[in-house]
Amino acid sequence: MRTIRKRTEPSSLTAWKRTNPHGRYNQLNEDIRRNIRQHALEEQFYLCAYCCQRIQDINACHNEHVEAQTLNSGRTLDFSNIVASCNTSNQCGDAHRSQHLPLTPLMTECETELRFKISGRVEGLSDRAIVTIQVLNLGDHEKNNRALIEKRKQLSNTLLLKNGINPDEGLEDEELLEMLINDLSQPQQNQMEPFTPVVINILQSWLLS
Repeated sequence: MRTIRKRTEPSSLTAWKRTNPHGRYNQLNEDIRRNIRQHALEEQFYLCAYCCQRIQDINACHNEHVEAQTLNSGRTLDFSNIVASCNTSNQCGDAHRSQHLPLTPLMTECETELRFKISGRVEGLSDRAIVTIQVLNLGDHEKNNRALIEKRKQLSNTLLLKNGINPDEGLEDEELLEMLINDLSQPQQNQMEPFTPVVINILQSWLLS
């Protein structure tokens, strides 16, 4: 995960809420819902809020309530509670549904309590991280989500090789690691390469080892 810093809600949503003070999300028309998705995608640099795979456009994702609508009906129109999730079956938003999510991409700790590995697997470093991985099916074991683990491994390795690092050998130069982390953290044309936060997490673990 990568920490999402929410911005101002879409003006279309603001206007609708002003006209419908007791409205709920399920009453929004499709144009406003698409506008919400577009704003969320731009905040996330076109990465899924949970797994960080690339989302090509608003047709390849859905508006995801971090705190489920059934758990808190008062936040259904709260833009600070809505992110863009990929549409992958049995993963991310599709797996989340109405379950409680103790660690979210709206928390800075999501970048430190999850540890990604060259193998493509992810490990929870806290109880809430372990639960979150299970709820979103983010691939702590191959039997749970082999497809995501393989995709994360392949694309992360590609990004490392693209930046001159052999994933099997790593990099011991701390200054170069810090420079690469800084470079990868800067979106290009408001987008990030698939799984960039995963690669940054791996590089940071190398720094600490």
